Amino acid sequence: MSQAIVELKNVNIYQSSSLILSEVNISIDKGEFVYLVGKTGTGKSSLLKTLYGDLTLTEGEGTVVGYNLRELDWKKVPFLRRSLGVVFQDFQLLTDRNVNDNLKFVLKATGWKDENLMNDKIADVLNKVGLKTKGFKMPFEMSGGEQQRVDIARALLNSPRLILADEPTGNLDPQTSDEIMQLLFHISKDYGTAIVMATHDYMVINKFPARTIKTESGKVVDNASITQ
Repeated sequence: MSQAIVELKNVNIYQSSSLILSEVNISIDKGEFVYLVGKTGTGKSSLLKTLYGDLTLTEGEGTVVGYNLRELDWKKVPFLRRSLGVVFQDFQLLTDRNVNDNLKFVLKATGWKDENLMNDKIADVLNKVGLKTKGFKMPFEMSGGEQQRVDIARALLNSPRLILADEPTGNLDPQTSDEIMQLLFHISKDYGTAIVMATHDYMVINKFPARTIKTESGKVVDNASITQ
């Protein structure tokens, strides 16, 4: 039996009343790494927002990490989001506190209470992203690559079955970008976490090939070839 983490069937995606993507059919399994590509304005963000519960699904069937997107209401959205990890291009770290406290802030916000368990979890995720000794650093003391690793550590805090990564290498130099890609592939392979990564960087895709989904002309093309 396949372990679909994302399943969309005959889905139409709207932004207010405008149809952005029609007849979307996608299935993503446990531990699968998938690129999401497409020109700006073709619906990439709308697709991510649908998976994240930011856009309401009104037509078609959709489940993400076991949540029925048609039945999501404001009470359920936070629970869906706790089952996801999200990695941003611009890190979005809190600049007034160190790495440990950035991560603790997220744990507290998602319902963790026990101080020792929180400290163990923070040590665990920092170790996974290769920042074992950097918990006491402030974000401004870190390189862009290190900050992106903290962002990935933050996405791992609630042991998500799915990570949505939005242009995670967009602000990084090529070498650092390669390191982040290796880390993301390692997470998908070794922890069975499905990863959907939106990117414009075709050099990254050529260097780290994986299944590619493309938004174009109001449709979603699976296993798309990536000619620019």
